[in-house]
Amino acid sequence: MPETGTVQSTPMSARTKALAATALLIAVATATCAGGNGGGVPPTDDPSGSPAESPSAAEGTTAPLPRTLTGQRLEWRKCPAPTPLQAADADAPAPLPDGTPWECATLEVPLDYGRPDGETIDLAVIRAKAKPEEGQPRIGSLVFNFGGPGGSGVAYLPLLTSVDRDYQALHSRYDLVSFDPRGVGASAPVRCLDDKAKDEAAERIDDSPDDDAELRALIAHSEKDTAACEKNSGQVLSHVGTTNAARDMDLLRQVLGDDKLNYFGLSYGSELGGVYAHLFPERVGRAVFDAVSDPTQDAAQEHLTQTEGFQLALDHYLEDCAAKPDCPAGRTVQEGRRTITDLLGELDGRPLPTEDGRKLTQGLALGGILLALYSEDLWPLLTDALTEVQRQKTGDLLLALADELSERDSEGRYTTLWDALGAITCADDKDRYTVDDVRAAMPAFREASPVFGESFAWSLLSCTGWPVEGEGRDPQVQAAGSAPILLVGTTGDPATPYAGTLRMADELGEGVGVVLTHEGEGHGAYGTDACVATAANRYLLDGVLPEDGTVCP
Repeated sequence: MPETGTVQSTPMSARTKALAATALLIAVATATCAGGNGGGVPPTDDPSGSPAESPSAAEGTTAPLPRTLTGQRLEWRKCPAPTPLQAADADAPAPLPDGTPWECATLEVPLDYGRPDGETIDLAVIRAKAKPEEGQPRIGSLVFNFGGPGGSGVAYLPLLTSVDRDYQALHSRYDLVSFDPRGVGASAPVRCLDDKAKDEAAERIDDSPDDDAELRALIAHSEKDTAACEKNSGQVLSHVGTTNAARDMDLLRQVLGDDKLNYFGLSYGSELGGVYAHLFPERVGRAVFDAVSDPTQDAAQEHLTQTEGFQLALDHYLEDCAAKPDCPAGRTVQEGRRTITDLLGELDGRPLPTEDGRKLTQGLALGGILLALYSEDLWPLLTDALTEVQRQKTGDLLLALADELSERDSEGRYTTLWDALGAITCADDKDRYTVDDVRAAMPAFREASPVFGESFAWSLLSCTGWPVEGEGRDPQVQAAGSAPILLVGTTGDPATPYAGTLRMADELGEGVGVVLTHEGEGHGAYGTDACVATAANRYLLDGVLPEDGTVCP
């Protein structure tokens, strides 16, 4: 856990501290304002075992996949370092502590499942083969998705398993597997504006406009970004939705040689897993969803719920900070709220300098604060950042946190995270909001949060003008006939608030969703809470579920 202390004076030390503190969190710190809602359709019987579904609004009628795809053999090789599109400042994955190396391959999938004999794309895949202990045979593959949507599984899985024993324990009986979903990282990546343009927008565009001129600039930037997405990635934009990612996972299951999909989904990964269970209920093996998303909300409801969730997390931080000496936010929660809103208001007109020459703007500061609320372990780092602003009038640490949220590396290169998140969200979600819609919703957002409300409300425009029609308003996750799925919900989760866990259980259907409640803070509990990890690993390794409604205090 990072300790609160004196703020360092160089930009590298600030960035290094932020990187160290977020090493276990960046994999699931990408759900903010996703607003993504996938769709799904029930499968038809197919004795060949290849995916065959009913008509999809996005892709038309699917057909059985050709043998060239279902019978392909993956060519595993030593993994190189992740590319800048996959991860910021990452080295080649080191072997697991027991010496097992990581292997990488590419999986060929149809670009359009409505035309399975047509054009294909390659998905990047990574694995570490199981190393069974005596008397504990290999179960199969365990496929991970770390959320976003837009997170690179190829980059995140080695990072997490290198430092977390809970993940390492699963390696005794599973091949640990992940992949870059279509549109992400090294898998037909979605690319929109270039890195320089992203930096310029971060300093110039106000995402909570105060007047008509700022609103026009925000809309013009959105239109420019959309045009760049269509120009650079138009071929794949119609095919990056969650339904297709779920079909890709089923093809991956077949190619890996597994009869069932054993799966671990975090954050948006729970939505992807729910859509998979809806499409292929009879093919679900042992599955765990952590930081469970709410499958019943449209984009506006989801954004408002997240607004409330992040304000609650901020209030919990402010309460904790107020009890400590030298808290830079003040002695009460209300005083802390005023401190934060005053800071953001000042930055709106006068950004703070940083030692790498960039400016800490209102939007970047808000992003840094958001990232620090993903885990209670990051609260001391937020205290350091606020102390730096007050005492040194510089914004190095908040900027470093904002860079982690946006996945910007030390050379100014961005991953595909936010480009892919936008494309997947807009492919899934059919709602297209107007300025009038946002203005009508604004009072509710402001009431939900004086800090985050306006920014979250204006983000409803993110799919307006998108060149692809969205598939639905919420994902179809009804999964009658599926094996049980363990759902882990955290009561203080800001990005996927706890109520969504209970709604996911209801939607999956009776006997499918088994709820495990973690009473605590942060986005996701596996890997940070021993009670949760013990319960999840017992199910994945031994097939023993906790009782529905079990609470981890």
